[in-house]
Amino acid sequence: MSFDLVMLGPPGAGKGTQASRLAKRWGIPHVSTGAILRDAVKAATPLGRQVQSILEAGGLIDDETITRIVAERLERPDTAPGVLLDGFPRTVPQARTLDGLAARRGPLLVVDIVLTEAEVLRRLASRMVCAECGTNAQDDEDYATCHDCGGPLVPRADDREAVVRKRLQVYHEQTAPLVAYYAPRPSYCRVDGAQLVDDVTRSIMDAVTAARSEHARLSPT
Repeated sequence: MSFDLVMLGPPGAGKGTQASRLAKRWGIPHVSTGAILRDAVKAATPLGRQVQSILEAGGLIDDETITRIVAERLERPDTAPGVLLDGFPRTVPQARTLDGLAARRGPLLVVDIVLTEAEVLRRLASRMVCAECGTNAQDDEDYATCHDCGGPLVPRADDREAVVRKRLQVYHEQTAPLVAYYAPRPSYCRVDGAQLVDDVTRSIMDAVTAARSEHARLSPT
């Protein structure tokens, strides 16, 4: 049975790291809206320049733009077995739109990676990103080059403390209500993001297995 998975959690919760790992394990594409937008920034397109100014100020891209990007991505054939969404939805209106998109697909599962604000600030203070491909490199042993492309690692422009606090404020105001939206569903689960990376991965896999079993039990035969 195919399934789509949404990763929730504050900035620095490790959504990108876990999504990349799990997409490989499950053989489904990891769709990172952040990566899509960073590609636009790197290409210096009109959208890219607009996105760059918003991201560096700690803001969020408007619902219409990001929803259009995701809807187009879900039309590609490689998403037929499922997809792992990282960075979407960020707001309740986006979530409602995704429900419509997912209705023609397998079950929509939601994993909420929980992390305290103090831990978010500690993690982001040391986070690096590849200047060439945009890959986060917080967990790399070699902080000189990117493990994906070999490009130089630099601090993320949106990880300065003032910007991080603004991002957290935006998260709590706009994105945290997604928990209230999804929590009543049997497909929603919470995972402790303060664990070691491998333990978080195992916790997510266990939670997804349980959620898929529950969905199968509740679905009409």
